[in-house]
Amino acid sequence: MSDLLIRQDVLTELEYEPSINANHIGVTVDNGVVTLTGYVESYVEKASAEAATRRVRGVRAIAEHLEVRYPERKKQADDEIASRALDIIAWDTALLDGAIDVKVELGCVTLSGQVPWHFQRLAAEEAVQKLGGVREVRNLLTIRPTAQVSDIQSRIEQALKRQAAIEADAIKVVVSGETVTLEGKVNAVKERLLAAQMAWSVPGVMHVDNRLLVA
Repeated sequence: MSDLLIRQDVLTELEYEPSINANHIGVTVDNGVVTLTGYVESYVEKASAEAATRRVRGVRAIAEHLEVRYPERKKQADDEIASRALDIIAWDTALLDGAIDVKVELGCVTLSGQVPWHFQRLAAEEAVQKLGGVREVRNLLTIRPTAQVSDIQSRIEQALKRQAAIEADAIKVVVSGETVTLEGKVNAVKERLLAAQMAWSVPGVMHVDNRLLVA
């Protein structure tokens, strides 16, 4: 698929997505790598633009350089953002109070601390993204060490085989301690992300090095 066709499909997908105002988003494509430039009016819109781009066939990778520009009437003080972030994290992720530290500076939210599972790490970030006034989210949360699981590789390989959207035979799983490395080729960006998600879902995994290439 040519870069020109991919670019047109990305532009169409951005315009088709109702949560995105694509008027201020620029798209360039080089060898299947899509670069998004310009600005959006919320962090949620920024995440939606990246997700819409990821859905397009032929996209091998995304370089996202979108700036969040909140309208003046929607800007909020850092202390208000921090307070709301703590509330929504506690409500959305069912974590004990104090498990996640929140710092806000000029609309940039930094999350730090330890959580038991990777899905909680992602859930905390996604919860904060919804808040008005947020310009950027830095997720520094780490996974709390758990008891070593001896069959990590086998569990991941079986999880990959259960996914109809993934050609599991084309993926090599290498486990070294608490780090999982995924190697091989997949057909789309969403398959690459899904494979990493399967690896993160296995107990004992602390790091995932996703080296999968989009064919």
